[in-house]
Amino acid sequence: MDFQAQKKDIQRRMEGALDVLHREFGGLRTGRASTSLLNPLTVDAYGQQLPINQVGTVGVPEPRMLTVQVWDKGLVTSVEKAIRESGLGLNPASDGQLVRIPIPPLNEERRAEIAKIAGKYAEETRVAVRNVRRHTMDDLKKAEKDGDISKDEHHDYEVETQKLTDEYVKKIDEAYHNKEQEIMQV
Repeated sequence: MDFQAQKKDIQRRMEGALDVLHREFGGLRTGRASTSLLNPLTVDAYGQQLPINQVGTVGVPEPRMLTVQVWDKGLVTSVEKAIRESGLGLNPASDGQLVRIPIPPLNEERRAEIAKIAGKYAEETRVAVRNVRRHTMDDLKKAEKDGDISKDEHHDYEVETQKLTDEYVKKIDEAYHNKEQEIMQV
Protein backbone atom coordinates (compact mmCIF):
# COMPACT_ATOMS: atom_id res chain seq x y z
CA MET A 1 0.00 0.00 0.00
CA ASP A 2 1.42 3.37 -1.03
CA PHE A 3 0.33 5.67 1.77
CA GLN A 4 1.98 8.77 0.26
CA ALA A 5 -0.24 8.46 -2.84
CA GLN A 6 -3.25 7.88 -0.59
CA LYS A 7 -2.27 10.89 1.54
CA LYS A 8 -2.24 13.09 -1.59
CA ASP A 9 -5.72 11.76 -2.46
CA ILE A 10 -6.96 12.47 1.08
CA GLN A 11 -5.63 16.04 0.86
CA ARG A 12 -7.20 16.52 -2.59
CA ARG A 13 -10.60 15.36 -1.33
CA MET A 14 -10.45 17.48 1.84
CA GLU A 15 -9.28 20.50 -0.17
CA GLY A 16 -12.22 19.94 -2.52
CA ALA A 17 -14.64 20.07 0.42
CA LEU A 18 -13.01 23.32 1.58
CA ASP A 19 -13.32 24.81 -1.94
CA VAL A 20 -17.04 24.01 -1.99
CA LEU A 21 -17.40 25.75 1.39
CA HIS A 22 -15.68 28.90 0.06
CA ARG A 23 -17.99 28.93 -2.98
CA GLU A 24 -21.06 28.54 -0.75
CA PHE A 25 -19.82 31.33 1.52
CA GLY A 26 -19.36 33.53 -1.57
CA GLY A 27 -23.06 33.21 -2.31
CA LEU A 28 -24.08 34.39 1.17
CA ARG A 29 -25.06 38.01 1.32
CA THR A 30 -23.22 40.35 3.64
CA GLY A 31 -23.78 44.09 3.92
CA ARG A 32 -21.18 44.76 1.21
CA ALA A 33 -21.43 44.31 -2.54
CA SER A 34 -19.47 41.41 -4.01
CA THR A 35 -19.55 39.99 -7.54
CA SER A 36 -19.59 36.46 -6.05
CA LEU A 37 -23.10 37.23 -4.80
CA LEU A 38 -24.45 36.93 -8.37
CA ASN A 39 -22.26 33.97 -9.45
CA PRO A 40 -24.85 31.25 -8.70
CA LEU A 41 -27.55 33.05 -10.72
CA THR A 42 -28.59 31.88 -14.18
CA VAL A 43 -30.44 33.93 -16.77
CA ASP A 44 -33.01 32.66 -19.27
CA ALA A 45 -31.23 33.60 -22.51
CA TYR A 46 -31.53 32.27 -26.04
CA GLY A 47 -33.75 29.39 -24.89
CA GLN A 48 -31.35 28.14 -22.22
CA GLN A 49 -30.07 28.97 -18.73
CA LEU A 50 -26.76 30.85 -18.82
CA PRO A 51 -24.64 32.04 -15.87
CA ILE A 52 -25.11 35.77 -15.36
CA ASN A 53 -21.43 36.44 -16.11
CA GLN A 54 -21.96 35.03 -19.64
CA VAL A 55 -24.57 37.65 -20.56
CA GLY A 56 -22.89 40.72 -19.08
CA THR A 57 -20.06 42.17 -17.04
CA VAL A 58 -20.65 42.22 -13.28
CA GLY A 59 -19.05 45.13 -11.45
CA VAL A 60 -18.85 46.77 -8.03
CA PRO A 61 -18.73 50.56 -8.59
CA GLU A 62 -19.27 51.32 -4.88
CA PRO A 63 -19.48 49.35 -1.58
CA ARG A 64 -23.30 49.00 -1.62
CA MET A 65 -23.90 48.75 -5.36
CA LEU A 66 -23.53 46.01 -7.97
CA THR A 67 -23.91 46.57 -11.70
CA VAL A 68 -24.39 44.24 -14.64
CA GLN A 69 -23.49 45.70 -18.03
CA VAL A 70 -25.67 43.47 -20.24
CA TRP A 71 -24.17 42.85 -23.67
CA ASP A 72 -27.44 42.11 -25.50
CA LYS A 73 -30.17 44.73 -24.99
CA GLY A 74 -32.86 42.02 -25.36
CA LEU A 75 -31.62 40.25 -22.21
CA VAL A 76 -31.90 43.20 -19.79
CA THR A 77 -35.36 42.15 -18.55
CA SER A 78 -34.22 38.51 -18.18
CA VAL A 79 -31.26 39.64 -16.05
CA GLU A 80 -33.52 41.81 -13.87
CA LYS A 81 -35.99 38.93 -13.46
CA ALA A 82 -33.22 36.45 -12.50
CA ILE A 83 -31.92 38.84 -9.82
CA ARG A 84 -35.38 39.70 -8.49
CA GLU A 85 -36.38 36.00 -8.24
CA SER A 86 -33.05 34.84 -6.75
CA GLY A 87 -34.23 35.04 -3.14
CA LEU A 88 -31.34 37.38 -2.28
CA GLY A 89 -33.72 40.24 -1.45
CA LEU A 90 -32.33 42.50 -4.18
CA ASN A 91 -34.28 44.95 -6.31
CA PRO A 92 -32.51 45.71 -9.63
CA ALA A 93 -33.24 48.74 -11.82
CA SER A 94 -32.11 49.10 -15.42
CA ASP A 95 -30.73 52.16 -17.13
CA GLY A 96 -30.42 51.17 -20.80
CA GLN A 97 -28.16 48.11 -20.85
CA LEU A 98 -26.80 48.76 -17.36
CA VAL A 99 -28.62 47.02 -14.50
CA ARG A 100 -27.97 48.65 -11.13
CA ILE A 101 -28.46 46.54 -8.00
CA PRO A 102 -28.36 48.46 -4.72
CA ILE A 103 -27.38 46.29 -1.75
CA PRO A 104 -29.67 47.16 1.16
CA PRO A 105 -28.16 47.09 4.63
CA LEU A 106 -28.99 43.92 6.57
CA ASN A 107 -30.99 44.09 9.76
CA GLU A 108 -29.80 42.21 12.87
CA GLU A 109 -32.34 39.39 12.44
CA ARG A 110 -31.31 38.74 8.82
CA ARG A 111 -27.60 38.81 9.78
CA ALA A 112 -28.19 36.15 12.44
CA GLU A 113 -30.14 34.05 9.91
CA ILE A 114 -27.30 34.26 7.35
CA ALA A 115 -24.69 33.45 10.03
CA LYS A 116 -26.75 30.36 10.94
CA ILE A 117 -26.76 29.26 7.26
CA ALA A 118 -22.97 29.77 7.16
CA GLY A 119 -22.68 27.57 10.26
CA LYS A 120 -24.73 24.86 8.56
CA TYR A 121 -22.43 24.99 5.49
CA ALA A 122 -19.37 24.73 7.78
CA GLU A 123 -20.83 21.71 9.61
CA GLU A 124 -21.64 19.95 6.31
CA THR A 125 -18.03 20.50 5.25
CA ARG A 126 -16.71 19.13 8.57
CA VAL A 127 -18.86 16.02 8.03
CA ALA A 128 -17.45 15.62 4.50
CA VAL A 129 -13.88 15.84 5.84
CA ARG A 130 -14.66 13.32 8.59
CA ASN A 131 -16.14 10.97 5.98
CA VAL A 132 -12.85 11.11 4.06
CA ARG A 133 -11.07 10.20 7.31
CA ARG A 134 -13.49 7.34 8.05
CA HIS A 135 -13.05 5.85 4.55
CA THR A 136 -9.28 6.08 4.95
CA MET A 137 -9.39 4.38 8.37
CA ASP A 138 -11.52 1.57 6.86
CA ASP A 139 -8.99 1.17 4.03
CA LEU A 140 -6.13 1.01 6.57
CA LYS A 141 -7.91 -1.70 8.63
CA LYS A 142 -8.50 -3.72 5.48
CA ALA A 143 -4.87 -3.29 4.34
CA GLU A 144 -3.61 -4.51 7.74
CA LYS A 145 -6.03 -7.45 7.73
CA ASP A 146 -4.91 -8.39 4.21
CA GLY A 147 -1.27 -8.18 5.32
CA ASP A 148 -0.39 -5.22 3.06
CA ILE A 149 0.77 -3.11 6.02
CA SER A 150 2.02 -3.93 9.51
CA LYS A 151 0.27 -3.00 12.75
CA ASP A 152 2.87 -0.24 13.33
CA GLU A 153 2.38 1.21 9.85
CA HIS A 154 -1.38 1.11 10.39
CA HIS A 155 -0.96 3.11 13.60
CA ASP A 156 1.41 5.63 11.98
CA TYR A 157 -0.90 6.15 8.98
CA GLU A 158 -3.90 6.55 11.31
CA VAL A 159 -2.06 9.24 13.28
CA GLU A 160 -1.11 11.04 10.05
CA THR A 161 -4.68 10.84 8.73
CA GLN A 162 -6.01 12.28 12.00
CA LYS A 163 -3.48 15.13 11.78
CA LEU A 164 -4.73 15.97 8.27
CA THR A 165 -8.34 15.82 9.45
CA ASP A 166 -7.62 18.14 12.39
CA GLU A 167 -5.78 20.55 10.07
CA TYR A 168 -8.73 20.76 7.66
CA VAL A 169 -11.33 21.07 10.42
CA LYS A 170 -9.27 23.98 11.78
CA LYS A 171 -9.27 25.61 8.31
CA ILE A 172 -13.05 25.17 8.11
CA ASP A 173 -13.50 26.71 11.57
CA GLU A 174 -11.29 29.69 10.60
CA ALA A 175 -13.21 30.23 7.35
CA TYR A 176 -16.51 30.09 9.23
CA HIS A 177 -15.28 32.47 11.94
CA ASN A 178 -14.11 34.99 9.29
CA LYS A 179 -17.38 34.73 7.37
CA GLU A 180 -19.42 35.13 10.53
CA GLN A 181 -17.50 38.29 11.44
CA GLU A 182 -18.02 39.63 7.92
CA ILE A 183 -21.78 38.95 8.12
CA MET A 184 -22.21 40.48 11.58
CA GLN A 185 -20.15 43.59 10.76
CA VAL A 186 -22.42 46.64 10.50
